[in-house]
Amino acid sequence: MEVSSSPSSGTNKAITLEEWNGSSPTKLSKTFTIKASSSSVSTQRSGTRFNHVWRRFLQAFVPEGFPSSVTPDYVPFQIWDSLQGLSTYIRTMLSTQALLSAIGVGEKSATVLGATFQWFLRDLTGMLGGILFTFYQGSNLDSNAKMWRLVADLMNDLGMLMDLISPLFPSAFVIIVCLGSLSRSFTGVASGATRAALTQHFALQDNAADISAKEGSQETVATMIGMALGMLLARVTMGQPLVIWFSFLSLTLFHMYANYRAVRCLALASLNPERSSIVLRHFMETGQVLSPEQVSSLEHVLPVQLTSWSSKSAKKLHLQVRLGMRVSSFDSREILELLLSAGSYYTKAKYLLLEREGTINVIVHKDSQTADILKSFIHALVMANAIGKSKSLHADSQVWMDTQYHVLVQKLKSSGWKTERLLSPSITWRANWIYGPSAEKTE
Repeated sequence: MEVSSSPSSGTNKAITLEEWNGSSPTKLSKTFTIKASSSSVSTQRSGTRFNHVWRRFLQAFVPEGFPSSVTPDYVPFQIWDSLQGLSTYIRTMLSTQALLSAIGVGEKSATVLGATFQWFLRDLTGMLGGILFTFYQGSNLDSNAKMWRLVADLMNDLGMLMDLISPLFPSAFVIIVCLGSLSRSFTGVASGATRAALTQHFALQDNAADISAKEGSQETVATMIGMALGMLLARVTMGQPLVIWFSFLSLTLFHMYANYRAVRCLALASLNPERSSIVLRHFMETGQVLSPEQVSSLEHVLPVQLTSWSSKSAKKLHLQVRLGMRVSSFDSREILELLLSAGSYYTKAKYLLLEREGTINVIVHKDSQTADILKSFIHALVMANAIGKSKSLHADSQVWMDTQYHVLVQKLKSSGWKTERLLSPSITWRANWIYGPSAEKTE
């Protein structure tokens, strides 16, 4: 088909057509250029074919639009997470080899039925343990994602250690492997739940599904490399118990260190009890709000019981607050105090506060929303901070809330915090109170 220009078109005009490649408008690279005029056409390829293949290869492992589609802490976390996963898969080969040996693989005296039954008990214990762990801690995983992520991998280390020592105690083999399976069941539940929470944190463009898929690709590569290295290590160390234990313990120490560095990289912007406590104390002292990155270096990533010895002087306000208390758990004197404070200080609030033995108890209204729960917890922290300093906890804390709470919320938003809700264990106990005229005794 020929296209002819009209006589009135004047001089010949050249046109340039460019081809760009990239996963987002801000991350594009020019790959091909076409320059054409009425008399000639020229083409030019930009970059090398290797660069194009490399970009396509990376698309299988990083989210679309990377790095602008994820948070800044995504890369360091994934690096450390991949390294800890690699060490896990290497150790898995050593522990599995020991477990199969203990079951009787390769021995003439071992029976298929006996080995099957032992394996069945091991798996059954793990399944039951996972259900129980979900029942008792399921609602707490979101609010402490960093801590439970680290605890999950420590429990996995303990489970593999159980498998490795099982051949040393033949008479207690079943008990040991069942305990190891129980430990790993906690790992499966906690790791899966916290991974979902972290994926939501990384997703800046509602691309949680893409991030999860690419994380699966990264884990698959780490698994294949770890299995290969693990098989090589198992073959080299076969029949050398001291070398096996040295390798296992060395990899375990590295695994624990890599996990610690991974969770330390995370700067979560959601408010949980501890982060709320850290932010509020700094705001009350300076009038400024810390950023998520600053708070990340101050919050604990290990259970409080394991870190309290190193920070006995630090006042942990969030540990002085009990959210979602039952009304029936208070005695008549405390209930009377609740009723009096409800009419005096909390007429417009969707919560009630009661101080008991240095602890602030929060009673949540049955119609309270997520914003009310966050406000109630901040109010409780303010009261906890005033214990021993104020003669009227209710009055002084209410004055602070009336004058400073909205200022705090606005500064939290401008610093990058998510103030829609408080990440806390689910509140199952609520209450309802109705204000009405006082009853008068009439004859």
